[in-house]
Amino acid sequence: MIVATHPDFYIAAKPSGIGMHQEDAQLGFITILNELTGEALFPVHRLDKDTSGLLIVARSAEAAAAFGKLFESREIEKYYIALGGNKPRKKQGAIKGDMEKSRNGSWMLTKTLTNPAITYFFSHGTDTGTRLYVLKPISGKTHQLRVALKSIGAPILGDKRYKGAPADRLMLHAMALRFMWHGVAHSYVLPPSELDDFPQLDWSLFPNLTTPWLYPWPSKP
Repeated sequence: MIVATHPDFYIAAKPSGIGMHQEDAQLGFITILNELTGEALFPVHRLDKDTSGLLIVARSAEAAAAFGKLFESREIEKYYIALGGNKPRKKQGAIKGDMEKSRNGSWMLTKTLTNPAITYFFSHGTDTGTRLYVLKPISGKTHQLRVALKSIGAPILGDKRYKGAPADRLMLHAMALRFMWHGVAHSYVLPPSELDDFPQLDWSLFPNLTTPWLYPWPSKP
């Protein structure tokens, strides 16, 4: 669960199916980390219960406040991968729009841009007939990536809420983090090849996958 240790923070890997906080009898991921480390830790961002992947967890209130400022100024780069079953309406680009709740409680993307969710993406065909998405969210809104892919006709496999095709789990994984901390560059990657519950594609088809920041992302939202 602990991928990397720093005096100010941990990089932790959350499994799919575990929430950030306790739900009934199921311990939350932060409680599990507290027990594992013997420390009172501070989450500085979150992942949906069914999303796996990397999280920054601060080891002090001061570090948590500093990370909060980095997230607010969009100085922490986050990269995700997802699998979809449909061919998208476009293979790469930007997905932008305000997010509103629909009558059934799910989120949806609108055409307005008052306070938009912004997601950049590239997609690749795979050897299994699914489509692999490399995603870079610029904003950090609830269900943002799931709604973004649904909006281009490519809901994520296993995403029951947003009408994805059936799968053993939600096929969304927070693969990489990249940021500066006190003048030192940090990058962390948990590739899907290391996950027991993620389909094992021919990853050699995607040589840049473990360095997603090298994709030709737009420089500004």
